[in-house]
Amino acid sequence: MTKDRGMTRRDLLRATTMAMVLPKLFTRSLPAEAGAPDDEEFWARVRELFPVDPNVIQLNNAAIGSTPIHVLEAVKRYGEMLVSQPSHFYYDEQEDYIERVRSRLAAFAGCDAEEIAVTRNASEGLHNVIFGLDLKPGDEVLTTTQDYPSMRDSLQQRAAREGIVLKTFSFPLPAASVDDLYNRFEREVTPRTRALLISHMTWTTGQIFPVRRLCEMAAARHIQTIIDGAQSFGHIPFHCNDLRCDYFATSLHKFFSAPLGTGFLYVRRERIERLWPLMGASLKLKNNIRKFDNLGPGTMPIQLRNAIPEAINFNESLTVARKAERLRYLRRRWMNRLKAVPGVKLLSSDDPSQSCGTAAFVPGRWDVQHFVEVLERQHLIQVRARGVAGEFMAVRVSPNIFTMAREIDRFCETAEQLIRRGESS
Repeated sequence: MTKDRGMTRRDLLRATTMAMVLPKLFTRSLPAEAGAPDDEEFWARVRELFPVDPNVIQLNNAAIGSTPIHVLEAVKRYGEMLVSQPSHFYYDEQEDYIERVRSRLAAFAGCDAEEIAVTRNASEGLHNVIFGLDLKPGDEVLTTTQDYPSMRDSLQQRAAREGIVLKTFSFPLPAASVDDLYNRFEREVTPRTRALLISHMTWTTGQIFPVRRLCEMAAARHIQTIIDGAQSFGHIPFHCNDLRCDYFATSLHKFFSAPLGTGFLYVRRERIERLWPLMGASLKLKNNIRKFDNLGPGTMPIQLRNAIPEAINFNESLTVARKAERLRYLRRRWMNRLKAVPGVKLLSSDDPSQSCGTAAFVPGRWDVQHFVEVLERQHLIQVRARGVAGEFMAVRVSPNIFTMAREIDRFCETAEQLIRRGESS
């Protein structure tokens, strides 16, 4: 009787190979014209790949999305390898694994592998930059009032502690045009501006900013650019190199469908040396992207990171362009219906250069938070209240590729009834 030695390298390789093949077989088994934005049969098959609760309509994917079953199985496999040989798998083999992850991510993101650090989320990547920039008292960092609160809080901390200046400005909703957004940013730049913090797609209403134009404008003025890509990566098609930014950070658990606790930071090669890492790293790594990987101080759940290539395979098979068209279709489906309801105010544009799958609206006379709570508690529909104090509060709706048109219709029917009825006491 042979002794069970647990999962071997050969077992892991075979399982990983199957995880790479299955998404490709899925798309190849369908006719060439399959995958159109309104092809519910195709998207129903996509949904089958996700372990989502069929009783709940999940329209808060701008916060946390779901992960395909085959990616979760990869997490489990790597977890079994880790607990089978903890010391060996963690300390002796992980360098090879992370370099494969780095290489695959860089190829997908459209940049050099020596410019990609693997992180846990967008916030970790952005904080590497926010706290790593050399700034002097009086130096300005410019952003909008709709950029992520944690980033603005961290800049405020640097302002209180070091005397830098955080400068913010607001913009109307929906935005008039991408030209207007560009002009508003440009007007706020001063001789003291040292960095721009720009949301590629805002967390509030899904507003897309003209990142490349802003980065080119900033570069001409020797201003560094920090791009918050938490909402955009895996949501709309682009390459990091095409943005012309200095820094870009994202999470992979929203629209990219990787495990929760994964993300990456892109740092333009010539910026690496002068950017301090968030956590201490050997001075030997001064000009090395690996100083941002956060592998030195303490341990981390490596099984999550090691499963990223399976999510990359999935996105390569489905393509981000096809995902984006589906998400736009779902957004338009509910926006076109709710805009006819008296009292509803849409805060997002239908212009493809300004929006994709995420959008927001004001639900008539309802208190926004109460409206959201009623949808979830009474109707099992999950959306989120998002806004800026003193400016606006709205219902953010963010479907994902596993969202079906019938769920959008049920959301619309429920929202219509609630809004026409008006908020109850």
